[in-house]
Amino acid sequence: MVDETAFRRVREDINRLPCVFERALLARHAVCNLAVSHQIAERESIACTQTAAHAACAQMSELLREKSSFALGLTASQRILPHAMVMKIQCGGLDGLKALLDPDASVPDVRRLVSLAAERYGEFGELPFSEVVQGVAAWKARRRHRGAPQ
Repeated sequence: MVDETAFRRVREDINRLPCVFERALLARHAVCNLAVSHQIAERESIACTQTAAHAACAQMSELLREKSSFALGLTASQRILPHAMVMKIQCGGLDGLKALLDPDASVPDVRRLVSLAAERYGEFGELPFSEVVQGVAAWKARRRHRGAPQ
């Protein structure tokens, strides 16, 4: 059993710039050419290799959460979200951005989508989030497969 406090300390030492869309990348729902994977205590952690890109992704992530709140029934007081809700915002948000900015791509590419958004709209707040949030509302987690009864 791994001591969670020790794990978090080591993780912070190794991964100084955690990927904002780490959960979507770990779920293999998206890719990013700036992401680097670290293995810590049989767990995987993803870091960003570029400070400016990390800041842009953080801004995009915050906007996705803010603009998705009504569609997901979130209140302003909810600071910490359940894992499933974060997955819906990250994966669905990236799907919505892909549909808007890069519909021919086979999988959402985080860095490409954030760059395209900045290039085409200047400010992320100018994105048509009514279209992007449709991806959040439509995203469904994969159902778990249960093993055969024994």
